[in-house]
Amino acid sequence: MPFQIADLFEIVADAIPDRLALVAGDERLSFAELDARSNRLAHVLTSLGVGEGDHVGLQLLNGTAYIEGMLAAYKLRAVPINVNYRYVADELEYLYDNADLRLLLYHRRFADAVAQARRRFGRPSSALVVEDGSTGSRGGDRDYSEALEGASAARDFAPRSPRDLYILYTGGTTGMPKGVMWHHEDILFGAILPLSYKEVPERPEELAERVRERPPHSSLVIAPLMHGAAQWATLSAWFAGRCAVLWTESGLDPEAIWRLAAGEAVSGMQVVGDAMARPLAEALARSPGAFDLRSLRMIGSGGAILSDGVKETLRSVLPELVIADSFGSSESGSQGNLVGRGGEGSPRFAMNDTTCVLDESLRPIAPGSGRRGRLARTGRIPFGYYKDAKKTAETFPVDAEGRRWVVPGDCATVESDGTITIFGRGSVSINTGGEKVFPEEVELAVRSHPDVFDAVVVGVPDERFGERVAAVVQPRPGARPTLEQLAAHARTKVAGYKVPREIHLVDGVVRSPSGKPDYRWARSVARGET
Repeated sequence: MPFQIADLFEIVADAIPDRLALVAGDERLSFAELDARSNRLAHVLTSLGVGEGDHVGLQLLNGTAYIEGMLAAYKLRAVPINVNYRYVADELEYLYDNADLRLLLYHRRFADAVAQARRRFGRPSSALVVEDGSTGSRGGDRDYSEALEGASAARDFAPRSPRDLYILYTGGTTGMPKGVMWHHEDILFGAILPLSYKEVPERPEELAERVRERPPHSSLVIAPLMHGAAQWATLSAWFAGRCAVLWTESGLDPEAIWRLAAGEAVSGMQVVGDAMARPLAEALARSPGAFDLRSLRMIGSGGAILSDGVKETLRSVLPELVIADSFGSSESGSQGNLVGRGGEGSPRFAMNDTTCVLDESLRPIAPGSGRRGRLARTGRIPFGYYKDAKKTAETFPVDAEGRRWVVPGDCATVESDGTITIFGRGSVSINTGGEKVFPEEVELAVRSHPDVFDAVVVGVPDERFGERVAAVVQPRPGARPTLEQLAAHARTKVAGYKVPREIHLVDGVVRSPSGKPDYRWARSVARGET
């Protein structure tokens, strides 16, 4: 049997059929029930012309339909495509066209935007509508639940391949969204299974024995499933025999999330940076005895690291809690975990043995040399961007020895002990007077001020220095920090040339549903364009 996502899920479902697999709102499904419903949807998709290699868009909030859509596509060797449900018609039109969607699953609340986006190209030509209590017109699109009612639950699909395609569209916060293409076996070994096992199974069949041995714990997934970290956390939970508990609302309600965590006795939680963790930590600190969290052992953050202040707040209420900051991206998978601070206070990670830092000639930089280069990974990596040969060649170069790398753009250096310090993503760096400033480290410094709730840092034009550092700041309620206060505080955390030269106070920082900062929006605020 190959290392293919649907095959692995079926192995687990056969090994522990009656164990709870999914909690999503009021719906609770065992592994056997989730498998059967996904089989039904797969047969519905087949009747609508979906087959091997076809792309199925998922424009859905977290819920059973999203999960069933993913699994049904994998069972058919088709490709689920994550669609950002916050996109307006023009953005959706681009994504529908770029991703070559054959069919779309969407919640009814998005019906108007879906209809507008389909007018120009007429694609996707088929769609299933998931009812959510809203009143948007679904046109002639079929009802999701009705379609599943009469469908076969038989698992009678053709053999699958480890080379089947997994596509994850990036958030597009610094440019147009791009579809990162992985083979199933590479995404499993490069991102998903290492989250479940220190020693990854050598054969798919080993999963059956391993999940039977493990206790039936639950993991809470808060981020939207359209974000890679949420997909990987859900799949890794199943492949470890755990239940995935989904936060199904479109916004963040900290008290409700803690009630859900307590009610389901989750042992782990997955968040994306301070944007999610800070409101949760502060809600917990306000009512430390209100939630029974005795089962909670770990909180993991992927996609953005947690600030020291947030960690201290969480540990003040849950002193035994393990907090793990992981490093990775849509292009590189899971690479390592935070171990401390390196040069200039930047985060330092213990990486896997396929990750290193390369110079401009794609040669590894020696540990302890102090030289900066580009973070890179080889081995189990994607094979490119969908329909973008130019960007593929830039991000996935081949060195003189014929070895292929993924180089997403993070500037880094290797410390003498082999750990890697990350300075930031070059695509959003600020060039001020010839010095390069990475927004991430300045954001951490600004957000550590007691009057700051959230902050995004960008560059704005400057006649003398080319660019100057600007901070777009969401203050805490009742606070109004000044530039002088924030600059003095930041100067204790980062070098002087990195300190913000101007601040722009806003009611709320715009982030993607996954919690990543929208740098295009922040630039427009800092430049007075919005």
